[in-house]
Amino acid sequence: MSSAAENGDAAPGKQNEEKTYKKTASSAIKGAIQLGIGYTVGNLTSKPDRDVLMQDFYVVESVFLPSEGSNLTPAHHYPDFRFKTYAPLAFRYFRELFGIKPDDYLYSICSEPLIELSNPGASGSLFFVTSDDEFIIKTVQHKEAEFLQKLLPGYYMNLNQNPRTLLPKFYGLYCMQSGGINIRIVVMNNVLPRSMRMHFTYDLKGSTYKRRASRKEREKSNPTFKDLDFLQDMHEGLYFDTETYNALMKTLQRDCRVLESFKIMDYSLLLGIHILDHSLKEKEEEISQNVPDAKRSGMQKVLYSTAMESIQGPGKSGDGIITENPDTMGGIPAKSHKGEKLLLFMGIIDILQSYRLMKKLEHSWKALVYDGDTVSVHRPSFYADRFLKFMNSRVFKKIQALKASPSKKRCNSIAALKATSQEIVSSVSQEWKDEKRDLLTEGQSFSSLDEEALGSRHRPDLVPSTPSLFEAASLATTISSSSLYVNEHYPHDRTTLYSSSK
Repeated sequence: MSSAAENGDAAPGKQNEEKTYKKTASSAIKGAIQLGIGYTVGNLTSKPDRDVLMQDFYVVESVFLPSEGSNLTPAHHYPDFRFKTYAPLAFRYFRELFGIKPDDYLYSICSEPLIELSNPGASGSLFFVTSDDEFIIKTVQHKEAEFLQKLLPGYYMNLNQNPRTLLPKFYGLYCMQSGGINIRIVVMNNVLPRSMRMHFTYDLKGSTYKRRASRKEREKSNPTFKDLDFLQDMHEGLYFDTETYNALMKTLQRDCRVLESFKIMDYSLLLGIHILDHSLKEKEEEISQNVPDAKRSGMQKVLYSTAMESIQGPGKSGDGIITENPDTMGGIPAKSHKGEKLLLFMGIIDILQSYRLMKKLEHSWKALVYDGDTVSVHRPSFYADRFLKFMNSRVFKKIQALKASPSKKRCNSIAALKATSQEIVSSVSQEWKDEKRDLLTEGQSFSSLDEEALGSRHRPDLVPSTPSLFEAASLATTISSSSLYVNEHYPHDRTTLYSSSK
């Protein structure tokens, strides 16, 4: 599995030590990527636009690029290689969905040399970033590329309906063949902009088994920490306003259910934290001057690519924050438990892990030795629930509104209850007084009532006009139980009620 640190740096002291991938120098891989993508995207412009069909997801185009060149391809100083493009029409549609024009795509990837990043993961994948900070190019294994190809129809059907997502956005899938070696690459959105310094970077899975950064990783200039490191450093979590928190959690829940439906697991949330501190801004200005950023003047040009756009989209409250201060680069505003103002950059990464036989065996073996619920490899439904629970309870929290003190709250509630009781008692008391007034106007007395009651013995068809003792008692009980206020302000009414019923 690969754990991407897309904000990683090429180590300053190791720039002369060129990396290799499958016995191929990284410089040759970078050159082949730029030549191959330059040819295939340019060739696509001659094809008319049309709706994407199901068979378009399984088309593979291939072109041979010899070092001496041909009538279709330019000459180059790399070894001869063949460049394959997977689902070219489908990926062209997806790039258009996010507002990426062919010219911009070519300019970002081919105009200047790609920048190699460090990778703290165990897969050994290579990571490159374009000079304008827009795209990440990552080498993937054969199984991952195959899984992505099968995933494309359903995955992008969902992405077309919900473009505001934290899931990775794949803009192209390619394969370079040279000397009997296949090197597969994907082009994705860049989660962590290099022009914004990340004071903390975390790779979070919601697991605790061996989820701590290694000593070698900690020695890097920009290390990528893990779950146990986050619980130690940010033990109180990160706080958002109510609207931002609800939008973030809704996006995470929807994305996890999509991944669960595709039986995907072992993914991570890549979280970059930038501390908005005046003392650090001056240092960052010096650092940002050394970062080549000719095209990118503060905002990404790709639609729904920033963290704020991914959870809220244009026109929401987060857009106002970005407009007021373009230096935020689309980060999500938050606060730490210390009250520090933060900008968060995040995205779900490493989704090309299917829960197949090898993963089941890996989990079964680890569950025998360790607690099965703590290891990262797990069935997709459990993995999604644990991931969401960890994000909801340990990482992201909502700023609670200021609550009134208990004494004030109690006084306010009693006052409200008394006011309600006042209305109830007043209406009931007024009805009872009206009834008494009617009885008095009729000139009835206790003696006449006795006579009427005695007369009713001889005339069973006559009913006494006064309420029965049970009715009066029940009415009195209703009045007394519906009010906490009647005993204090209406003792005479209770006396009258009892005497009358008697």
